[in-house]
Amino acid sequence: MNTDPIADYLTRVRNAIMANHRVVEIPASNLKKEITKILFEKGYILNYKFEQTSVQGSIKIALKYHPISKMSAIKSIQRISSPGLRKYTGVEGIPRVLNGLGVAILSTSHGVMTDKEARKQNVGGEVLCYVY
Repeated sequence: MNTDPIADYLTRVRNAIMANHRVVEIPASNLKKEITKILFEKGYILNYKFEQTSVQGSIKIALKYHPISKMSAIKSIQRISSPGLRKYTGVEGIPRVLNGLGVAILSTSHGVMTDKEARKQNVGGEVLCYVY
């Protein structure tokens, strides 16, 4: 039984990067799909595909690496809010990751979005993770 599916998602991506895998498969949920779309839009992953193999389905993520140095596009991916200690923030307290070079992913009342989008829409929410 998995008590924190978002932490499991981030750990699977982190482990695949450390093992230099090209593709990682993760059990799907709506929240994980939204996080995957944000990672793709911001250029941290190469591609993704949602597969409906079972009731739950899965997400296949093609990881992005530099062609010469073989370094991953994701340097760090870390969970901020956990089920035991939720981290909520108002619009004035939204964190800036690496002074704006990284991305904080938030779950707001207007859906899952990045820190920049949340500031633009003037909404706060739960800080799910940092990616840079």
